[in-house]
Amino acid sequence: MSAIDLNDPSIIAALADALTAAGVDGVEISRPGGHLRIVVSKAAGAQINLTGNARPEPVIPVVVIKAPMAGHFYPMHLSDYDEAERLPRTVSSQDVIGFIRIGSVLLPIPAGRFGLLARQSAESETLVGFGDPLFEIEPLS
Repeated sequence: MSAIDLNDPSIIAALADALTAAGVDGVEISRPGGHLRIVVSKAAGAQINLTGNARPEPVIPVVVIKAPMAGHFYPMHLSDYDEAERLPRTVSSQDVIGFIRIGSVLLPIPAGRFGLLARQSAESETLVGFGDPLFEIEPLS
């Protein structure tokens, strides 16, 4: 669902008309940057009060990298385990950002996209299930 631009007069008018038709007394919508209040009365019609900027804040789409299968999660190769984890860091689509260990087999987890590896969601050496979130990658402009 996309965010509604509450600074658009046509959207505010349509919202006020819908409230009037539904017999609703009013609605208040608050966002960090602004506040919209519509009060509906039969005598005075719809009264609209808009303060601040009620536009939706832009959302940075974050890509969640999930476990391709169940196993023990490692954010780096076992031979590199002494190195400190470096987050955030830039990754390319071919970079291996972690591993799933099943017995003696290590399954690499590719980043799959260019971006900023911003967050690790699973603890190192924990047992993860198929589809469990492991990392978040933010796009770079």
